[in-house]
Amino acid sequence: MSTQTPHLTEEQIWNALRQVMDPEIPVVSLVELGVVRSVETDGQRVTVTMTPTFSGCPALIVMQQLVADKVKELGAAEVDVKMVLDPPWSSDWITPEAREKLRAFGLAPPPVHGGDLQIKLNPRVTCPRCGSDNVTIKNRFGSTLCRAIYYCNDCQDAFEQFKPL
Repeated sequence: MSTQTPHLTEEQIWNALRQVMDPEIPVVSLVELGVVRSVETDGQRVTVTMTPTFSGCPALIVMQQLVADKVKELGAAEVDVKMVLDPPWSSDWITPEAREKLRAFGLAPPPVHGGDLQIKLNPRVTCPRCGSDNVTIKNRFGSTLCRAIYYCNDCQDAFEQFKPL
């Protein structure tokens, strides 16, 4: 006798994916970062579409595996995790809740830019620790490609900012 798993709903899958944390920033989920773009289900076949923050992100394979594993935990027979680069990921896709989590983690969130190139090139950066905007950029590249290193002249602490993209 064969046992059939009930059909998965998109809502069940989205709820599960909200638990998949970014491997490089473990306080926010891939859904909160806007990396997971869509979920489609056809019975027990699930397709999840993702857009990475950078096409060369070193965590891409890990993210794909984490997403596939989470969906398989729900009982999906087949999971396809697709990476798409068009449209390119935008830091505007980060949820307001995730921005607060980044700040609490000590990582300055990027400003919402709405595509304004001036904001993207010269973002207003606020220290996530003391709230000061009296900061100096020390390096345009931080521990990952999507971060820059700043120094706060008021609290005298170094911090990273998630770049506006």
